[in-house]
Amino acid sequence: MRRSVPVPDPSTEPDSVPRTIGEDLTAALIAELTAAHLSIAVAESLTGGLLVAELVRVPGASAVVVGGIVAYNTALKHTLLGVDSSVLNVHGPVHPDVAKLMAVGVRTALAVNGERAAIGVSTTGVAGPGPEGGHEAGTVFIGLSKGTGSWAIPLQLSGDRAAVRAETVTRAIESVRELIARGATE
Repeated sequence: MRRSVPVPDPSTEPDSVPRTIGEDLTAALIAELTAAHLSIAVAESLTGGLLVAELVRVPGASAVVVGGIVAYNTALKHTLLGVDSSVLNVHGPVHPDVAKLMAVGVRTALAVNGERAAIGVSTTGVAGPGPEGGHEAGTVFIGLSKGTGSWAIPLQLSGDRAAVRAETVTRAIESVRELIARGATE
């Protein structure tokens, strides 16, 4: 996503990735993944393929992007991504644990020659226009998995359906960049 963003003050945002005005965040992520020899797999629900499409927009992405799974239907989160059915039954598809399990599961589901992707990223939430399953529109969770760790990033976004989905893609890209910058280990 080509996006102008303010340059953060490193003294107030120690965990943030430095950015320049007008930087192509996606191209920067692909370059960082390539330099670090890290592969990435994507599991999407509310973004419906937008995230993996944005990643493969960048020339050279095939060196690091192994693929993506769109598990829009809740049952597919279990059957394709291995999300525990008890977690889905108790919490529904919009929950931080679901996001984490999707990110973990996609790394295995899209293993190439038995090798899991180094990083998994997932998106789940409610794009709108109205609430769903007790969650307001704009409730989003981004899941990340690297090594033996997994994390969920809660977001409350505003705007119409398209804006929520687009912002989720941007935030997911930023989140993976921050994960790489932190040097999260196995």
